[in-house]
Amino acid sequence: MNASELLANTLSPDASTRQRATEQLENASRENYPAYMLMLSSELANESSQIHIRNAAALALKNALSARETARQTQYTTRWLALDNDTRAKIKQEALLTLASPLPKAGGFSAQVVAAIASVELPHDQWPDLIELLLGFVNNLANTNLRIATLQTIGYICESIKPEILSLRSNEILTAVIHGARQDEPSSDVQLAAVHALYNSLEFVRENFEREGERNYIMQVVCEATQNTSVAVQVGAFECLVKIMALYYDKMAFYMEQALFGLTVMGMKHSDERVALQAVEFWTTVCEEEIELAHEAREAADYGEPPEVESKFFAKIALPEVIPVLLSLLTRQEEDADEDEWNISMSAGTCLNFMAQAVTDPIVDAVIPFIEAHIKSPDWHQREAAVMAFGSILDGPDPSVLTRLVNQALPLLIGMMSDSNIHVKDTVAWTLGRICDLLVVTIKPDVHLHPLVSALVTGLQDNPRIVTNCCWALMNLADQLEFLEEESEPSQTSHLSPYFEGVVNALLRVTDTTSNEANFRTSAYEAITSYVTHATNDVIPVVQNTLITILMRMQQLLGMQNQIVGIDDRNNWNELQSNLCSVVISVTRRLGEGIQPMADRIMTIVLQLIQAAGKTSTVLEDAFLAVGSLASALESNFAPYIQAFLQFLFPALKAHEDTQLCMVAVGIIGDISRALGSESAQYANAFMSALLENLQSDVLNRNVKISILSCFGDIALAIGVAFEPYLETTMGVLQQAGGVQPNPLDFDLVDYVAQLREGILEAYTGIVTGFKNTEKVGLLLPHSSTILELTQRCLADDERTESTLKLCFGLIGDLADCFPNGELKQILLSEWIALELRSKRGMSPETKKTMRWAREMIKRATT
Repeated sequence: MNASELLANTLSPDASTRQRATEQLENASRENYPAYMLMLSSELANESSQIHIRNAAALALKNALSARETARQTQYTTRWLALDNDTRAKIKQEALLTLASPLPKAGGFSAQVVAAIASVELPHDQWPDLIELLLGFVNNLANTNLRIATLQTIGYICESIKPEILSLRSNEILTAVIHGARQDEPSSDVQLAAVHALYNSLEFVRENFEREGERNYIMQVVCEATQNTSVAVQVGAFECLVKIMALYYDKMAFYMEQALFGLTVMGMKHSDERVALQAVEFWTTVCEEEIELAHEAREAADYGEPPEVESKFFAKIALPEVIPVLLSLLTRQEEDADEDEWNISMSAGTCLNFMAQAVTDPIVDAVIPFIEAHIKSPDWHQREAAVMAFGSILDGPDPSVLTRLVNQALPLLIGMMSDSNIHVKDTVAWTLGRICDLLVVTIKPDVHLHPLVSALVTGLQDNPRIVTNCCWALMNLADQLEFLEEESEPSQTSHLSPYFEGVVNALLRVTDTTSNEANFRTSAYEAITSYVTHATNDVIPVVQNTLITILMRMQQLLGMQNQIVGIDDRNNWNELQSNLCSVVISVTRRLGEGIQPMADRIMTIVLQLIQAAGKTSTVLEDAFLAVGSLASALESNFAPYIQAFLQFLFPALKAHEDTQLCMVAVGIIGDISRALGSESAQYANAFMSALLENLQSDVLNRNVKISILSCFGDIALAIGVAFEPYLETTMGVLQQAGGVQPNPLDFDLVDYVAQLREGILEAYTGIVTGFKNTEKVGLLLPHSSTILELTQRCLADDERTESTLKLCFGLIGDLADCFPNGELKQILLSEWIALELRSKRGMSPETKKTMRWAREMIKRATT
């Protein structure tokens, strides 16, 4: 089979033909990589070859050069750079020549190949003349196809390569791109390619944006492009404005005043939805930036500092112009709209939501007249838009501003749950869910609760989308309503108690199905979990009956294990088992030791599930969490189940590639240790060996290693002096980990080190507490200075968290408590300790209490 036939077969509609051809290509790449790449390159450049075959050649070339996984990308890069210079030069030459193909599609395919090679070579200081060559092509006015393909290439390169690698050429790239995007460029296709390339280059032209003259010219070209005769160019230009606003907000005041207010408001009114969507997105981005700036300003004010970037309040200024257009766009819904397809009314609703958060109280007066005018309209578009507008402004304004309005609207909204139009009902259910979530204080239990719950439960028999929103609303009601409960003995009964059984049974009926359209079944299980979590004592029998139903369903599903055919059935089975596990977990946590009568049955079913799940990590995680919750609830009564469970626990600990499963397995060791206390000493050796082995792994995610350090503390606290055989090794590991210093410019590393130190502090706390008041407490003395050095470093960190602060105070107090006879007197009287143990503003009552206790312990240990 020749190359063109093989490539054609990779695009075959027949799956087996396609797979066979793909395998043959992969074999060819392994057997003779240089010949394989030359063959593909030759096919791409062959003007007599069919266009779909040239496309397949370009795809295969690109896939041989770029990969998503870092390890594979490194392998591909090494393989390419190992080719001899002549082979690489020939492939690059053919790709560059194909940019000038008379067939625009072939030039577009080749643009991806050139960019893929550039992504490999430029970071390694190879192909130094590439940018020069591309800029020459862009200026070749005689060949429009070449200019378009070259601009596409520049765009792809800018998208895939780190800005710092291209920053030295940013001036030349920007000049070429802007030249192609300017108003008097005769070809709209060139303009479109240039606008897309500009979009991808915006991040690395930061220096150009700092210079006013250059910034003015860039903004002029982009603004002019929004008025281009080509709609595609207009869309691209608005996309650029969205990204510019996100990247360079602080430079935008002049342009907003001069052009952008008007251009974007006009853009939102554009007859072509693609343009209108981007113009709305522009204002969503403005609001997102200003919400973030308001948050930063509050944080800066807490420290008595001015914010780094001040908000220009563009959203507030534009409110009178933008809001009427957004409200008008809300009425542009389509009867048969696909819920997964983003449209202009959805976009307007999202923008309105962000507007409410950005401008807060003033949004209410701007939107209420529209709601009042349209909420009873005979036209469903108007009714739905009015409800959507109401639901969209609930997050942002002060609750006191909204309380009266919500009180007035609730009876009307509850009545609209029986509206004749499905879209209206869907949005009403969503809005009621928002009220339950954000403004539960506006719900008067004696007035609103009965009609509200009745309407939502009735909605559970409706269309799947409406069912999903009703489940969400019912869940929010359970989660938030506890804030309305009276303080005295809230666990005996609640406002929801009279409805509890009816709601849970209705949700159980909803979940008794094989379908999960619009995620309604999962939403119903999540709602059941919330009701169980917040169950008061008077409805415990309902919780117990719910558990029996759930366990029966788990057993039935296990019986169907052998009937599963196909990936869809398997995914459905996995999802259902995870949902059922989540209910079992919440029931176990709620009942505590009261779960004992059902413990045998739960463990039997969960262990069967773990066996049936095989390597399906999501199901395994949930099953493991169910075991952990049972251990926490039963405490020492969990002992009979441990031996049966350990055979599954240790393989999970060894699954280093599966971060989540490994993390859960580490957590369960902590659960078991806490549950059994000193009785867990018999398992400590196996636990510690497995955990220490995991710390040596190069594959294991570093966040799991933090959990392991914290778990050492759980084991030590549980078994006390029996931890002695592991003390020196553990202290060595903790000291080494505590010495890690972050690069202050690497924010990810700074966050990681903060979490790492918190994990170490938790480990030290468990170890110190485990040895405190025992005859072996002296073993801690040689390690005390290391422990206190870490607490000093943590307390000196300006970004420390409240939990770190509390851990540090607790640890200082614990050490002082361990050695009351002056053994640590000198170090405990250090100036830094006295300084840190003074009361500070903004500290939680719990942390203050711990700090005062630490002061008392030091006083006792030093006098």
